[in-house]
Amino acid sequence: MNLENWFEKGMTANEYIDAMEKHKENLQLILKSFEVPAEDEEFFANLRNKQLRAIAITEDWCGDAMLNVPILLKLAEKCGIEVRMLLRDQNLELMDQYLTNGTSRAIPIFIFLDQEGNEHAVWGPRAETVQRYVEEQRSKLPPKDDESFADKQREIYGQMHDKYLSDQSVWNDVYQSIKQKLR
Repeated sequence: MNLENWFEKGMTANEYIDAMEKHKENLQLILKSFEVPAEDEEFFANLRNKQLRAIAITEDWCGDAMLNVPILLKLAEKCGIEVRMLLRDQNLELMDQYLTNGTSRAIPIFIFLDQEGNEHAVWGPRAETVQRYVEEQRSKLPPKDDESFADKQREIYGQMHDKYLSDQSVWNDVYQSIKQKLR
């Protein structure tokens, strides 16, 4: 698997955002609102020296991508990381190399490459704190065969979506998680 070829195949962030049909405004809201911490300048400088690039495996319908992609883009902007987007469902050959728990095509997945096209780090699909929150919310669901399951699931996913859009501590958790992976 040649990651360089996958990177070249990817869309730019602007092409991806322009083509979005779902969550576009939400992604743009987070992109506009989130600021990377100014006190991380030394980290940014160290990362700039590594001259990394990134592939983001994503889909515009994904709430986790809506949350995580703009935070990646803000970090990338600060560190000079060129990001290319690949749609999961059109690139399963690559996606299947980065399954969550060896079975799930969970997204987004961020693959960081060095200048030679070698994998430097992989992050995704969620920060650990966000994963715990999602698991906690899902634990409140009734069994799938319960007649109230669909309504309760919609309600819980709506609450999660609202938290992703408005809770800046969630944004910071995502940022810190990506940052930790890149150290």
